[in-house]
Amino acid sequence: MAFLRFLLLALALSLAAPAAALAGAADKPVRVAVYRGPASCDHCATAARRAIEKTDARYQVDFVGPDEPIDISDASLARYDVYVQPGGGQDIPAALNSLGEARVDAIRRFVARGGRYLGLCMGAYLADASNLGLIAQDLDSEVGRPGFPIKTIEDAAVAVRWAGKDDSVFFQDGPYLRPQPGDARFHAIASYANGDLAAARYSFERGLVVLSGPHPEAGQSWFEDAGIALEEMPGHDLFKDLLDQLDL
Repeated sequence: MAFLRFLLLALALSLAAPAAALAGAADKPVRVAVYRGPASCDHCATAARRAIEKTDARYQVDFVGPDEPIDISDASLARYDVYVQPGGGQDIPAALNSLGEARVDAIRRFVARGGRYLGLCMGAYLADASNLGLIAQDLDSEVGRPGFPIKTIEDAAVAVRWAGKDDSVFFQDGPYLRPQPGDARFHAIASYANGDLAAARYSFERGLVVLSGPHPEAGQSWFEDAGIALEEMPGHDLFKDLLDQLDL
């Protein structure tokens, strides 16, 4: 009888151990660095942080940048799981120049070593081959593309097919993305109504790069300030779909 009790206890412990390990992994904090500085805009950085923290209590977010207590370097980024480059203006070369060569190199090394990069609008443009070099292609604006309904750089809401669901999202002269041939970890997350990619996942050496042309982090005030009906706000948590693709 004692031996039978021992076997039952051993079986219970063996079943409980994997479950405990999974629970521990699920509760492990995810450290996120959100850039705030001249290569973005204040409300873009704030909106990104708010969208991340709303998604899951695991996400612990700090602002990083030249005017923040934490700047961007190899040592500082080593403390984080994800680096987020929010949106900003239309001057991509000026944004890259404001980051500076040392920060650009630190971001590239962070992703190459297995870190995650999330780029939103300008942050997506900055990831392209001519800037941070995290994807193989250069990116162009979706404005003026065949079948795309927005013909100017004015703020708008656009229809998307996002993670398998029809929705709409705030758009501000974002890029269209292209598949990356030979990238086994490439994944199309969202597309515009004309079929162009709106959001996608790529790999860069050991890391992952998730890019979004539109702004799924945009809150109610963005729509109100742009005079866009609140009915055009997303019906789903589009930002969560981006974070999920980072495989954290």
